[in-house]
Amino acid sequence: MPITLKDLKETHQRIKPYIHNTPVLSSSLINEIAGAQLYFKCENFQKMGAFKMRGALNAVLQLSDEQKKRGVATHSSGNFAQALALSAKLQGIKAYIVMPENAPEVKKKAVKGYGGEIIECEANLEARETSLNKVVSETGATFLHPYNDYQVIQGQGTATMELIEEHDDLDYIIAPVGGGGLLSGTALAAYHFSPKTKVIAGEPFGADDVWQSLEKGELIPQTNPQTMADGLLTSLGDKTFPLIQELVEKIIRVEEDEIVTAMRLIWERMKLIVEPSSAVALAAILKEKEKFQGKKIGIILSGGNVDLGNLPF
Repeated sequence: MPITLKDLKETHQRIKPYIHNTPVLSSSLINEIAGAQLYFKCENFQKMGAFKMRGALNAVLQLSDEQKKRGVATHSSGNFAQALALSAKLQGIKAYIVMPENAPEVKKKAVKGYGGEIIECEANLEARETSLNKVVSETGATFLHPYNDYQVIQGQGTATMELIEEHDDLDYIIAPVGGGGLLSGTALAAYHFSPKTKVIAGEPFGADDVWQSLEKGELIPQTNPQTMADGLLTSLGDKTFPLIQELVEKIIRVEEDEIVTAMRLIWERMKLIVEPSSAVALAAILKEKEKFQGKKIGIILSGGNVDLGNLPF
């Protein structure tokens, strides 16, 4: 494994002073609907509203003094943008964030609020990478990848470490998957701290490159994704794909209406604001209820940065 148990423990110690150990909540009504015991790790309560704070912070804290002087740069449609801007602010360094022009307004405002400098580009990967390369060559900033980076993956794994500390007898842990940083970190933490726990991912049908990649046994890039789960639009990377291939049992694909149903259930029954990407994990459980009957399941609620002017219900 490229990331050891020691790496994860050291990461958690490093970022602990700066992050929230988010609560784990449950709902008797949702348990009844699912026919299983569900434990929601509420990363919507994390600083800047998503798990991405963990990985961004771990990467920023390990920069040299020279790198810190020149700042950091990334491309992101939202949550990693905010996480990097806030992590940089906490360390007193500059953050340059390339964001697609159609990124949710709520996320752009947050990045600016954390002191990040936004460079807008067209909404495709080529434009994001071209704009980023220009920023890096002009500023000398260190590029931190939103998910295809071992420091970032280690940080994301700490959410599952905390979940396992509270509930060490889980049959499954389920996370949503986009670029695979959260899922890789989740799977590594389960592998090292709770080997009996199986890891599964939820993925929208409209952005199912991970499912396709695992089916074909090779990296299939994301093309023209169509889903309301705007945090899951990216392609896997060469670091996340092998980890997911080796450590994740299954990808469950869900329809858009199933995402809406799960999201609405969490909002109405748990009184929690979660974004569509977060609801994908619960949607996966509800889709394959027979598989999970009577099981104890951890769910990573990945974030709560919702554009309230654009709700799906």
